[in-house]
Amino acid sequence: MGTQDSDEQAGGGTGRRALLGAAVLGAGGAVLGLPGTARATDARRGGGHGGGVKSLPVPTVIGHRGASGYRPEHTFGSYELALDLGADIVEAGDLVPTRDGHLVCRHEPEIGGTTDVADHREFADRRRTKSLDGVSVTGWFTEDFTLAELKTLRATERIPANRPHNTLYDGRWEIPTFEEVLRWQNEQTRRRGKQVWIYPELKHPTYFRKLGLGTEERLARLLRKYGKHRKNSPVIIQSFEPTSIQRMNKLVDNPLAVLLSGANSRPWDFVETGDPRTTADLVTPEGLKEIASYAQGIGPTLDLIIPKDSAGRLTEPTTLVRDAHRAGLILHPYTMRNENPFLPAEFRKGDDPDAYGDVFGAFRTYFATGIDGVFTDNPDTGLLAREDFVNS
Repeated sequence: MGTQDSDEQAGGGTGRRALLGAAVLGAGGAVLGLPGTARATDARRGGGHGGGVKSLPVPTVIGHRGASGYRPEHTFGSYELALDLGADIVEAGDLVPTRDGHLVCRHEPEIGGTTDVADHREFADRRRTKSLDGVSVTGWFTEDFTLAELKTLRATERIPANRPHNTLYDGRWEIPTFEEVLRWQNEQTRRRGKQVWIYPELKHPTYFRKLGLGTEERLARLLRKYGKHRKNSPVIIQSFEPTSIQRMNKLVDNPLAVLLSGANSRPWDFVETGDPRTTADLVTPEGLKEIASYAQGIGPTLDLIIPKDSAGRLTEPTTLVRDAHRAGLILHPYTMRNENPFLPAEFRKGDDPDAYGDVFGAFRTYFATGIDGVFTDNPDTGLLAREDFVNS
């Protein structure tokens, strides 16, 4: 999920939107081992089987950067654990380029907070201060490294104050390339005997295009190389920049989703082109209808589904779920996490930043709005919450 994550922020559209919007619980009952779950969801959704996104459960549980509540994010350790815990889709990964044009999986191009690069004296002179989507950022950036150089680094936990247990795994895994992820997806599909789905995100595409490192074309080439560029392919593509998704709509036939940050924010491509619209404009019925002309889904922050008051407590749900469904879009909001600081105030238990709150209560509240799925750092919790919800 993108920079706007909440812990820190025309052709071919109709057919793919119908496919994605038809997602119902097919294999999901087998995943959970709960025949009742399948019946409950089929009844709610009207049934349906077949390939493509139709095979996914609803609400879909998406492993956010893998199982990042338990392992350093965007590592094969995190991705594989997400599958072991039952995630329907793995967000593998946030895509940023190297200096020599390879797409790698990191939360941000700045890697000082997610790798051990600061411990490598040979890279001390690579530390820079850059403007990333209008924000001054100091650190080490993937576009200043070759792939071979990045492969000498190892991943570390991004938020150790909230997840000190994850630091146990610091240094265990290297940075994966997206091509490695595509091969891993094939391997895991064969090994597990069921289709593995991934949900990559294009990070800061305008920023990288200005550097001569356009990411959409690189992603499209890889998808075509591995035969994963079709409407039924098990790869959903997302970005916070609508024009990036419009570009992907012309390059591949995959299901596409526009990510949406806070209501008052503006996508960076809009800032660069002088488009005055904000996210609030994009989530109007008119804005959603436009998105539906080139994408099949949206990934809004949870606050766009149910806003919070000044005390951090949930208020009344907005009409976004209803309006998006009327436009033919599905909704995969972000991000559910188990730890207190990331939960609405009424679901927190104590003040310990590493302690879990009443996350099942929070899941139940968000599922009740009619969302089609959710990104979560804790896929096992999400699976149990779904079981409770569809059988209640």
